[in-house]
Amino acid sequence: MDLNLTESELKFRDDLRAWLKENLPEKPIKAESDNDPEYWNALRDWQKQMFEGGWAGVTWPKEFGGRGATSIEAGIYMEEMAAFDAPERVGTIGEGLIGPTIMAEGSDEQKEFFLPRILNATDIWCQGFSEPNSGSDVASLATKAVLDGDDFVVNGQKIWTSYAKVADWCLLLVRTDNDAPKHKGISALLVDMKSEGVSVRPLRQMSGESAFNEMFFTNVRVPAKNLIGKLNDGWRITITTLMNERANLGSSIYIMFKNNLDKLLGRMKELKRGGIRLADDPINRQKVAQMYLELEIFKLTTNRALSKIAKNATPGPEGSILKIYWSEMNQRFVQSTMEILGDQAQLQDFDDGSWVHAYLRSRGNTIEAGTSEIQRNIIAERVLGLPRSY
Repeated sequence: MDLNLTESELKFRDDLRAWLKENLPEKPIKAESDNDPEYWNALRDWQKQMFEGGWAGVTWPKEFGGRGATSIEAGIYMEEMAAFDAPERVGTIGEGLIGPTIMAEGSDEQKEFFLPRILNATDIWCQGFSEPNSGSDVASLATKAVLDGDDFVVNGQKIWTSYAKVADWCLLLVRTDNDAPKHKGISALLVDMKSEGVSVRPLRQMSGESAFNEMFFTNVRVPAKNLIGKLNDGWRITITTLMNERANLGSSIYIMFKNNLDKLLGRMKELKRGGIRLADDPINRQKVAQMYLELEIFKLTTNRALSKIAKNATPGPEGSILKIYWSEMNQRFVQSTMEILGDQAQLQDFDDGSWVHAYLRSRGNTIEAGTSEIQRNIIAERVLGLPRSY
């Protein structure tokens, strides 16, 4: 693994920095409520601005409107976006997960129609994978699709779906063969979220936000031409999507965690307990040192994963290693943060409630994007060569 950037990678970084300095919104884009339409419209405008500037879908092949960026350049992109505190990318699921899946498995008609609309923010996407009784065992899904003439008729429920309340389209996993083994009877459909019979309900989290949603499908008719890939071959498509999901997070997460650590250090230098600065307490210093070490290990592990992807092109089990690491590391981080800052960190009036929000939100880290248990199974089977546990 070479940690030094090449000349072309340095140019990529410098060009992006120059564009961000010139084009970042003057004021942060913030939501007044979970369903603030102005917030989502502003994010669409930002996505469109990135597209027009050539900074949407940077890893996509040039033939599909991207820049053909390498995995290392993709890491630089995510890192710089986080460092500049750029607005949320409302097209992130479409760019990072759905678009690459359509490129790999979609028909020419699907590519021609959907891919440009993902990049220019015409369409926001969500993915309908998890179900109330399935959790991370996606293959046990029960949502059904029955072919009726030129349409599939879909009935079922999905849960923990990001962006569903504003999404225009959904990559939906459905069961199309009840008699086949559970991994073999799944298909993937591209579903218009405005179709009759689709309803979305936000889920209130203990952190106070409603970032996730549950979706209900009641006799929803989906054109058969919106089947992606082959019938009953949806599990392979699922793996393609999930590998992209878990391989595209590390660089931006590192910057976010590093910013939080710097913010904590600033507070520790200002605040006192028992007449002693929090920064001078030996126990606190030990906790911070542990945070710093784990964060730098995470950065090196991310770089190693990016280097491997750069050579092999296809994301692999390293995405599961990163997912376990950052999710459990963040839970340890926020636990230590609350211990260091003390009771005041639980108050909404202290730093706008950012510390207590981070603590409560972190509880979901080891569940979302695949539980730690599922990730360990993947590593055991695909890296260590251990037998299946089921």
